[in-house]
Formats: sequence, C-alpha cells, structure tokens
Amino acid sequence: MYTFQRTQKVPASVKQVWDFISSPANLKNITPDYMGFDIVSENLPEIMYPGMMIAYKVSPLLNIKMNWVTEITHVKEPEYFVDEQRVGPYSIWHHQHHIKKIDGGVLMTDIVNYLPPFGFLGRIANILVIKKQLNEIFSFRTLKLEEVFGKY
Repeated sequence: MYTFQRTQKVPASVKQVWDFISSPANLKNITPDYMGFDIVSENLPEIMYPGMMIAYKVSPLLNIKMNWVTEITHVKEPEYFVDEQRVGPYSIWHHQHHIKKIDGGVLMTDIVNYLPPFGFLGRIANILVIKKQLNEIFSFRTLKLEEVFGKY
C-alpha cells in the first residue's frame, strides 16, 4: 500500500472551498485533459453524499479508456469527504479530502492510500509512472484552484 499526500492553502472561505470540491460537476475541470476524464453518471446532485456512486471514463495510460467508479463513503460537511474506488485500475483507492480554516483561508489536505494491481509489476509501475502521474494531477489541480480562488 502506498500513500500520496498533498496540501494546498486557498484564500477563500471554508464554505466556498467546500461547495467547490464537493460538487461532482467540478471534477472534470480540475483534472488534466490528457487523463480523458469524463463523468458518465447521469443526474448527479450538486453536492456529494455518503453512498453516492459516480461513474467515469478515464485514460490514465496510453490513451486507453477504462471505467472508474467511486463511492463517496464518508462526508462530514464542511470538514472532509472520502471517495473509494469500486471499479477501476487500482486494487485499492481510498482518497480523503480534508479542509480546515486557517488565517486568510483554508488548508486543503488530500491523502490517497492506493495499491496498484499486478503485485510486483504494480510496484514497478508505481515507481515508474503512478507516483509521477499523481504529482502531475495534483499540481494541475493546484493551478486550477488558484485560477478559481487566487493564490494564497
């Protein structure tokens, strides 16, 4: 099992940040285009709730489309929510999204616990591709959130 963690300070209110990150409609906007990320679930509500399932198509490697389904397993508004992969490329994907009020804004913390498939080959993929890709995805998200809320 591997852990990826990233923090970002955002110059906005807890409510503004919560409303943005808890809306499924914003997921595509904060994901790099090369991921081929498309939400395929229909009639999603504006705000996430525990038990909510979201289906996507994503192309994380070699432009090969794959299904990804996550369940929102925990929500404590406006502090955190957790999504867990139910169908997708990982053996385990558990992503915690935390927000906390700080002077001048909000501290966002993402903690992703994940396990690539295929045992030894998955460990090699993590070293060669996955860690780098997670850094790229979250760096992109940082820039997008700065576009929306400004720099801290």
